Amino acid sequence: MNLAGQDNGHLRLLEDAPSVSAAFEGSGEDIAAARALSRDFLTSLQAVHGLPVSSRVMGMVQLVVSELVTNAGKYAPEPCVLTLTVSDGAVEVTVWDSSTTLPAILAPDPNRIGQHGLEIVMAVCRSFEVRREPVGKRITATVVLADDPGNAAAGRQAM
Repeated sequence: MNLAGQDNGHLRLLEDAPSVSAAFEGSGEDIAAARALSRDFLTSLQAVHGLPVSSRVMGMVQLVVSELVTNAGKYAPEPCVLTLTVSDGAVEVTVWDSSTTLPAILAPDPNRIGQHGLEIVMAVCRSFEVRREPVGKRITATVVLADDPGNAAAGRQAM
């Protein structure tokens, strides 16, 4: 998909920085469409803008998108808005939804079944931020585009 110039009321490429936005309701089809949007956006970054995107980052961004759109669909009463933006060598994955309830980020627990999604997102992202908005909340997770030098894992460094 060539994102440049496409505007079908669902998707638009912003001109000032490589960015794309779309609204989703969190259904299975929408989650798959959100992953496809992120894949197409990253492919376009490589082809059109010459930015490096490793296959590992391609998968990580799709995982983050899937988790955040799934959670918005599960916990918010209205559609969410997904925005992907490139800034400083990283992709910012932002999901806005209308729910004012902040996500519960649980401590790692290998014995817990399920509810590891945000734990995984936080592990693969350089940064993770939740911000209340006048209506709802905005969650932004940042994933670096290229693998770190020396083949180290991309993402946040252990403190």
